Amino acid sequence: MIKKKVFISFDFDNDEFLRNSLVGQSKNPDSPFEIEDWSVKEPWDERTWKEKCLTKIKKTDLVIVMVGTKTSQCSGVKAEIAMAKEAGVPVVGVQGYKDKTCPRPDGLAGYYNWTWDNIKALVNGGR
Repeated sequence: MIKKKVFISFDFDNDEFLRNSLVGQSKNPDSPFEIEDWSVKEPWDERTWKEKCLTKIKKTDLVIVMVGTKTSQCSGVKAEIAMAKEAGVPVVGVQGYKDKTCPRPDGLAGYYNWTWDNIKALVNGGR
């Protein structure tokens, strides 16, 4: 099975746990997707960040936005959603916490509960 490449957009200041959890799910034997580790390891200026991020997004099949309680206010997530749209890469949102209010960020094509079945369907082009 050829695995699809996924870019994870998330609120770095508040929701790294969500990112790490989705990375963990990508390692399941029946996972239809893989995630490259594109975490920023050094500070980038605004222009460099956007250029490098867009380059990475263009290499993926899907952008999954892990939506936490403050994600809708995160400028980096908003920029990544816009970049994905510019690149023609589908973008979907996944509610990161089932027991918390996680407002949907503007620009998402869809917004779904975080279940393994939903993740697999989204990656495979369903929903």
